[in-house]
Amino acid sequence: MKTVSDIDFRLKEEDFEFDYQQKLTKKLDNLSSEFDQKVINEIVLWKVSRYSELSEVTFSLLNQIDGVFDEELTKRVLKSMIGHKGIQLPMASTILRFKNPKLYQIIDQRVYRILYGEELKISPYKSRNNISSQVELYLTYLSDLRILSKKLNIPFEKADRILYNADKRLNKGKNIKNY
Repeated sequence: MKTVSDIDFRLKEEDFEFDYQQKLTKKLDNLSSEFDQKVINEIVLWKVSRYSELSEVTFSLLNQIDGVFDEELTKRVLKSMIGHKGIQLPMASTILRFKNPKLYQIIDQRVYRILYGEELKISPYKSRNNISSQVELYLTYLSDLRILSKKLNIPFEKADRILYNADKRLNKGKNIKNY
């Protein structure tokens, strides 16, 4: 292992070029305000490389969601969100859930497993076909979750949380990926 104590250690010009989450790094480097929870959240997301900056187009689409399910709008919102760095289907569904839990629920490994009895497999590649497949998977999941919610007599807007807990209880000895 090389260290700064090695006799041949030399800094190179490229060592001075810090190319990591450029926009957020610049913002955090230039902070002059007091720290609050928003600043701490940005620092934490910076550190774990999970900061996602959505486009104005994506925000515009997201803010068109109201109290009525619109499948075409949902597809456009999902495709736009999943197309961004750092956003995959589980994160996109989480954003949608907090936008309107009566329309959207989180898709994750636990809820998917207890619903379908198999692992949720999502390709990390952001090709048009992969994104479209994820959108269709989510729409089918929402439909199936609505049917199951009625069958189990649970409120749809709490189905993801209830089924998440049920999976933890029933499948506690079984590992899941991405956790």
